[in-house]
Amino acid sequence: MHKAAHILNNEEGADVATVQRRFNGLVGAMARHADSAGSLSQGVQHFCKVTRNYRPGLFHSYTVPDLPRTNNDLEHEFGSQRHHERRATGRKTASPAMVLRGEARLVAGVATRRHPPSAADLGSVDRERWKTLRQRLDRRRHARTLRRRFRCNPGAYLAELEEKARQLTLPT
Repeated sequence: MHKAAHILNNEEGADVATVQRRFNGLVGAMARHADSAGSLSQGVQHFCKVTRNYRPGLFHSYTVPDLPRTNNDLEHEFGSQRHHERRATGRKTASPAMVLRGEARLVAGVATRRHPPSAADLGSVDRERWKTLRQRLDRRRHARTLRRRFRCNPGAYLAELEEKARQLTLPT
């Protein structure tokens, strides 16, 4: 198990194919020699079975630069984001803006802490993708605003909807 962890940790910075080849070789050897492990043979067989199930997504993090390797690293990244958000806003809980604009804020927060953007990075932004993201976020914000209007004064909101419905009907 320690050897598998050492291979997956990849301290020497080997490429994806090398890490995958080493790991597959280790798991193959463990499967072949599981019977000679004595009382640990069931544990070795279980490890090989679980590894076989997770193998398709096991090496994806090695192909993406700076992607955290483990769930613990990802949780640490999200915890750091939550900590910085609380320090910046003074809130003890997540801000409503995190829910509303979370997909953009989370990625931007994590990315800027890892690699602060340069002027060249900011200048090379795809404006069409940016506009599309802004439109999607604005639609969500508008829907949230409408829900708030209903919660604040349901009677007036429903009366306004009924009035609009009456205007849409054709005269008889």
